[in-house]
Amino acid sequence: MKEKKYFLDVVINKEKLSDGKDVFVVVCPSLDVASQGMNVEEAMKNIREAVELYLEEMPEAYEELDITRKEIPTFSFIEVKKHGKVANIVR
Repeated sequence: MKEKKYFLDVVINKEKLSDGKDVFVVVCPSLDVASQGMNVEEAMKNIREAVELYLEEMPEAYEELDITRKEIPTFSFIEVKKHGKVANIVR
């Protein structure tokens, strides 16, 4: 039997630490799991590990994932002007 594959979306944001150094914070909204790293590669490595650990502890979370999804999730941005008007959707 083939092993099921799951594609989870993650969001990476570049933030500043209190000492002014950059840190990359990555969140997996599907599982509400987060991690970070000093660069994108480290952040992605850390979120994979965090998700694996989470799923080991909470295997029932697999049931909440969309097991029929065969494509990588897509995302989009919205542009917001300073005075709160929503502008174009940027893809």
